[in-house]
Amino acid sequence: MAPVSGYRDLSLWFDTLGEEVAPRPALAGDLDVDVAIVGAGYTGLWTAYYLAEADPTLRIAVLEREFAGFGASGRNGGWCSNLFPASLAKVARTSTRERAVAQQRAMNATVDEVGRVVEAEGIDCDFAKGGMMMLARTHVQMRRAYAAVQDEQSWGFGDDDIRLMLADEARARVGATDVLGGIYTPHCAAIQPAKLARGLAAAVERRGVAIYEGTPVTLIEDGRAVTPYGTVRAEVVVRATEGYTPELPGFRRDLVPVYSLMVATEPLPDSFWDEVGLAARETFTDLRHLIIYGQRTADGRLAFGGRGAPYHFGSGIKAEYDRDERVFGELRKVLRELFPALGDAKFTHAWGGALGVPRDWFASCGLDRSRKLAWAGGYVGDGVGTANLAGRTLADLVRDRYTDLTRLPWVQHRSPRWEPEPLRWLGTNVGLRVMSAADGEEQRTGKDSRLAGAFGRFLGH
Repeated sequence: MAPVSGYRDLSLWFDTLGEEVAPRPALAGDLDVDVAIVGAGYTGLWTAYYLAEADPTLRIAVLEREFAGFGASGRNGGWCSNLFPASLAKVARTSTRERAVAQQRAMNATVDEVGRVVEAEGIDCDFAKGGMMMLARTHVQMRRAYAAVQDEQSWGFGDDDIRLMLADEARARVGATDVLGGIYTPHCAAIQPAKLARGLAAAVERRGVAIYEGTPVTLIEDGRAVTPYGTVRAEVVVRATEGYTPELPGFRRDLVPVYSLMVATEPLPDSFWDEVGLAARETFTDLRHLIIYGQRTADGRLAFGGRGAPYHFGSGIKAEYDRDERVFGELRKVLRELFPALGDAKFTHAWGGALGVPRDWFASCGLDRSRKLAWAGGYVGDGVGTANLAGRTLADLVRDRYTDLTRLPWVQHRSPRWEPEPLRWLGTNVGLRVMSAADGEEQRTGKDSRLAGAFGRFLGH
């Protein structure tokens, strides 16, 4: 079968996949299964993996509009992290202190679980658990780093989970400019995202799960997933559509698609890495308000991304929104400011994609038996690890197992719906401007941004 056309342009990760992306067959008529999964990204594939592992007799079908890994799963920054979008305090307010801590410990353990499966299944996705560095590059950011570590350790987490680094130690790990210190956690691995998605799809198929590609689902209701090629009936339909969720009738205001964009350099020489570090392939960011994120790839590039692209009216998702030259230019500028040793190194790739944001910045998963509907998502860009936790949790929920995972506070959480347009367009883009202005405010004043403090209650704080 001929390869899918144009897939290499989706991201650095697909361009360096090392294999052709050949389409799987589409659905060819009506189908009855036990579990139908809509979406062949990380959430859908992990759910299928753990269901098939737990009960090989289950009839499972995965329905995908494009091909496995097409969306955020094949375009993200390659952080398999322990990050959950809602803070410990916010999670505790919706449940208890003990359950909030359990949620975070489950996230910490998820990084090693992904590593375990990758090794067991022989998935060559460049998995490297080098941890995460959150750099403090101003005195304001250093105060924020100290407060963040103190806060998390007050919940019972120790230095082996999160710790403050002073300047020399932080610079030894990440030799960026103006580093005053930072936060280090070991609970993060760098990966090649498209390799993980494609390898996971193959592992799912080996367990007897059918993946139907080129099969858009146009409606989910009452245990049915409707496509142009047939209707799939199931005891449970799992919605695993993340940033594409607003395109489904009945779910248009559940999440908003927010674009995150990335750039990547050519492979860099050893002399660059001798100066910059990242010897363990630590993922890195700093403590500015407008999010940035980066990693050293297995083939010696810097892959670097950030927010800054606008939200598009009506939760619009279009291929041209993956490209914003203004944002790409800003990302290249920031990366050169962080690492002047880049010199005249070339940038070879630029890409983007949509991620899903719930109204309260609180990821969730759950099951509504009366509607025969399960769901997971709202990861706010931290879905590589969280999707694995979702897959394990949904496998327990679908099979009616009451476990430590199904007792976590994000299970059955219901986020408020987003406002109708034009309010959500105004609110989302105002938030983007506020976070950008907050960084400028801190540079001018040397004090914590009042703007960010005021807006924080609308986010995951």
